[in-house]
Amino acid sequence: MEIVNRVANSGLVTLDLEDYYHTGERVVYDLKDNLFMGLILKEKDFREFLKGHDWSQYAGKNVAITCSEDAIVPTWAYMLLTLNLQPYANTIAFGSLTDLEEKLYFDAIARINPDDYRDARVVIKGCSKVPVPTAAYVEITRVLKPVVQSLLFGEPCSTVPLFKRPKAAVSVAVPEPVAISQ
Repeated sequence: MEIVNRVANSGLVTLDLEDYYHTGERVVYDLKDNLFMGLILKEKDFREFLKGHDWSQYAGKNVAITCSEDAIVPTWAYMLLTLNLQPYANTIAFGSLTDLEEKLYFDAIARINPDDYRDARVVIKGCSKVPVPTAAYVEITRVLKPVVQSLLFGEPCSTVPLFKRPKAAVSVAVPEPVAISQ
């Protein structure tokens, strides 16, 4: 009796989002440290801080910018932070480390060519050694659904079917709207 590896012969293509994990360090820049009395941001003091701060310490890092204090921070403050971080940081996101992680995955998914998966039976791998945010699974589903033959979740030996393109899509004629004269 011959043993047949049905998984290997299935024609399934496995996409592992773990492969798109950015290994760079993640840090948070919290504007609370720039607030006067923990309440307000003084523009003149903030601009002086920006000029004198060593931004090179963020070289190659992934930076989330936020303010953990309940203070009114003008939008331009986050913009100025971004301008100073941008020459050094790998990427910058507004919000928490979770928001940063999602941005890193969204950027990686945006570089995927969906045509590489055209008409394929794709399994989005479910287990990984690194944290993959649910938002990344949602995004890859949105990107691949228009081009794949089928989309599954899990491992090739045990999948959850998500989507299967109908064999022959029947086009239905939609009548033109009728103008009603008054």
